[in-house]
Amino acid sequence: MIFPNSVEALKELISVADRYMILGNGSNVLFSDKGYRGAIFVLGSDMSEITTDGEYITASAGASLARVCKSALDSSLTGIEFAYGIPGTVGGAVFMNAGAYGGEMKDVVTEVTCITPSGEIRTYQSDSLDFGYRSSRFTKSDEIIVSAKFRLTAGDKSSIKAKMDELITRRKSRQPLEFPSAGSTFKRPEGTFAGLVIEESGLKGFEIGGAKVSDKHANFVINTGNATAEDVMSLISHIRKTVFEKTGYSLECEVKLIEE
Repeated sequence: MIFPNSVEALKELISVADRYMILGNGSNVLFSDKGYRGAIFVLGSDMSEITTDGEYITASAGASLARVCKSALDSSLTGIEFAYGIPGTVGGAVFMNAGAYGGEMKDVVTEVTCITPSGEIRTYQSDSLDFGYRSSRFTKSDEIIVSAKFRLTAGDKSSIKAKMDELITRRKSRQPLEFPSAGSTFKRPEGTFAGLVIEESGLKGFEIGGAKVSDKHANFVINTGNATAEDVMSLISHIRKTVFEKTGYSLECEVKLIEE
């Protein structure tokens, strides 16, 4: 695991690595029990600068969404409250168009700077980012996000804080944050919710090894203490099979499995 401290350092590392992957906070990621045979470039606190200019916030890929939201609050900027509590970094959030409580990255991201496979620094405007449900141009390319610019609007500081407090309280009350997990396990199927069809299929509390369907929110596969990645993947497969047989819905996994 290597922690680059600049875009130039990351470019140089990529140019010499035989096999590598980019990791932010590790949300929605599950590594094989065999590990990963390659370099892992972690974009974290060494690449987490945040700057504010009027109604714009620019953040490096390693900045946490929580810090971006707090920076917006400090500047009385509204529009990104929905992201407060999403346990990811800017890079990962833009990569998968993360969202919650009716908001998504596509609503606030105005441009993204990345490194292309050839080592070129390129900036894309919002109309070129190809945002979709839990997807973006970056989920379909080998480009590496290094920063993003958010366009927000001026708001009332006390109202912004109240909204952030409300959403974090809702998140804590409805999600099993007291247990390790890779976040929401499945994408939302059209016309319903993953947690609902899993619950309707009688799978709440179902366990394989140390992996368990959360009793609190059925779209979370939690680690009760000693789960292996194989336990988690076996449980995910069982959920998909059972839900399809009982409801007809074909669930698509949101968790990204990193193979050996």
